[in-house]
Amino acid sequence: MARPQIWLNATEGSATATLLAATQAFAEESPSCGPKVIEGLSTNEWKCQQRVTVMREASGPATGFVGAFDVVACGSSAGGLKALMELLGPLPSDFPAAVTVVQHLDPRHRSLMADILSKRTALRVKEAEAGERLEAGTVYIAPPNRHLLVNPDGRLELADSELVHFLRPSADLLFESVAATFRDRTIGVVLSGTGKDASMGVTAIKNMGGTVIVQDPKTAEFPGMPDAAIATGNVDFVLPLNEIADALITLVMKGAH
Repeated sequence: MARPQIWLNATEGSATATLLAATQAFAEESPSCGPKVIEGLSTNEWKCQQRVTVMREASGPATGFVGAFDVVACGSSAGGLKALMELLGPLPSDFPAAVTVVQHLDPRHRSLMADILSKRTALRVKEAEAGERLEAGTVYIAPPNRHLLVNPDGRLELADSELVHFLRPSADLLFESVAATFRDRTIGVVLSGTGKDASMGVTAIKNMGGTVIVQDPKTAEFPGMPDAAIATGNVDFVLPLNEIADALITLVMKGAH
């Protein structure tokens, strides 16, 4: 049975106050619906039927993570820079997860995204480099015209492989790779953008027991990517843009206690 989505919007109250309560209420009302909920955080006992079968090493693919989730993977396109600034701005410097970002960019020009975002957040922001290992409290931006992947050891890979849905970088590939590596300790976030990128990736994250948050299309400058993600039925929370950061803090930091 597909897991129902939990919708929160500005008229229903703050995501910070209601996110874990809503998840717990769903578990109590639907105990046979697949995922279990432990202290407000979803875990998944389903076996992944995706082609992605790489299992996380017993010691974990990275070190220094102390939150309830290890990685937040974000996908965005048109309107995404503004959305990312609002998403990253409230996150504290001690945010105990890594953040990976695929934003569709013009491949003909050097990206200034890391410079722009670093002025809007307390987190460290950098353009991703091949071979570096994910660290908590750091935002990694996919460079133009390179796919960003996370390997099973938690190290980043940049690939020049074929375009996915006419795109490189692809949020789908990023989401699939973090799902395979971090499994139920992954959060996927889909923000403003045109097209359907990330719609396959959110399914991979859900199949591995992770959590998916999508920007409410009504608050997105371009609702195509949020709409496509919601249409998969593999979304946990649909939130106004100004509530997503609070939701991440609740899930990653407060959910660890």
